Amino acid sequence: MRDIPGMGAARTANENRKRVEHPASPGRLALSKRETAEALGVSVDFLEEHVMHELRVVRCGRRRLIPVREIERWLDEHAMRALDADRHLGR
Repeated sequence: MRDIPGMGAARTANENRKRVEHPASPGRLALSKRETAEALGVSVDFLEEHVMHELRVVRCGRRRLIPVREIERWLDEHAMRALDADRHLGR
């Protein structure tokens, strides 16, 4: 691909964005709301409406970080076995 003058910064920004696609990569202790939603496979709106009120968060100024351990705790508490889920749904 040919270099276009002035596109170096844009290319670098795109490359940086690609690194965020794997939010639960080793070494991360906390995730943003967007990263948490991606990790759970839900939208940020769903996360805010149905999940965030059950999570402990770390506040850093205006930013909210969700510890990975807290996400794992929430998943463990809300996980059901397939048979339990069927009974819960009346199947």
